[in-house]
Amino acid sequence: MGFWGRLLVNTLLFIAIAGFFQGSFYVASLTTAIIAAFVLAILNTLVKPVLFILSLPINILTLGLFSIVLNAFMLEATSYIVGSDFQFTSFGMAMLVSIIMSICNAVLSNNQSTE
Repeated sequence: MGFWGRLLVNTLLFIAIAGFFQGSFYVASLTTAIIAAFVLAILNTLVKPVLFILSLPINILTLGLFSIVLNAFMLEATSYIVGSDFQFTSFGMAMLVSIIMSICNAVLSNNQSTE
């Protein structure tokens, strides 16, 4: 799946998850979801590799589970950059959204590679 496909999937996931967890995760509009997906893609490209290298020892100790925390941190950074139209009520909610998004992206990536 290319960049635009992943951007579309993340946009749809943001809208669906925000609808499912109303009150805990807020996305104001479709435009906000598109902007948030784009910002998340940029952060994942530029910032996440550096954070992954810096957190490699703890990631090894936790057998890779610390990656969930890194993904949640990327979502919180996205929330900070996008502003009040894209919010989480807590870091735990950001972690839950990161788990759901990781599972959905993994399933879609695996299905796409077998076709």
